[in-house]
Amino acid sequence: MSKNSEIINFINDYINYLEIEKGRSPKTQQNYLRYLKEFINFSKINLASEITEQKIRSFRLYLAQKNIKKITQSYYLIALRNFLKYLIRQNIKTLSPEKIELPKISRKQIEILEYNELEKLLNAPKENDLRTLRDKAILETLFSTGLRVSELCNLNRYINLERGEITVRGKGDKLRVVFLSERAKKAIKNYLEKRVDTEEALFISLSHSKNPKVLGRITPRTIERLIDYWSRRAGISQKVWPHMIRHSYATDLLINGADLRAVQELLGHQNISTTQVYTHLTNKELREIHRAFHAKRRK
Repeated sequence: MSKNSEIINFINDYINYLEIEKGRSPKTQQNYLRYLKEFINFSKINLASEITEQKIRSFRLYLAQKNIKKITQSYYLIALRNFLKYLIRQNIKTLSPEKIELPKISRKQIEILEYNELEKLLNAPKENDLRTLRDKAILETLFSTGLRVSELCNLNRYINLERGEITVRGKGDKLRVVFLSERAKKAIKNYLEKRVDTEEALFISLSHSKNPKVLGRITPRTIERLIDYWSRRAGISQKVWPHMIRHSYATDLLINGADLRAVQELLGHQNISTTQVYTHLTNKELREIHRAFHAKRRK
């Protein structure tokens, strides 16, 4: 029996609870397990009662010194807080979860592409080979739907393009419907017409050869690389990440008058407070609208 088997057993029980009682996705379970194990390995605790404010502070300092982004640091602390809540519900003596304060995340950390740069990115793939058609379809689908990368990777190819609706299983195993624009439908149609394989996945990984072979379902890392490649081809100076397209999708909807609750549904956010972080990004646009249209009859 390992030295810290008690706390490890509690963690394993908690991960099982996330799967069975809370219905959390395998990816969420993996992340929580990794965050909690890193804390246990760092603090070298054996018992739940040994989790203290001092150990939490030391762990936070450790994360900060590793140059981990604040948003990622908060994921570790959220996992710890939720784990402590679980322990208390099981009548296990431990630190109160309220003792853990989450780091304040600057809203300025949300980065979007300016609309002209977004258009340059979407229009960058122009060739007619399978890889380029795939990349074009991925870019158009990301902006049309606001999908998370993991959700995009999990799409299957047999969708009703005429209807232009896709049912997606998102975080927490929740289902939602997303919609394809005409440009996205056309890009997917052109891409699928070029495919001769029988792979179930909508988007596939391809080998780097003159006649590329299908290697299976596309991975998030491949999507990151292809977005980086096309953004550089488009002459965009800033680093572009897949999630920036999701941010641009949400901001574009709000700028054009979409209701915040509707955007929440389209993004698959559980809490509206998560969606509200986008509202400050539209303030500049609102200021321009106010300047252009307010009190025009006044002298």
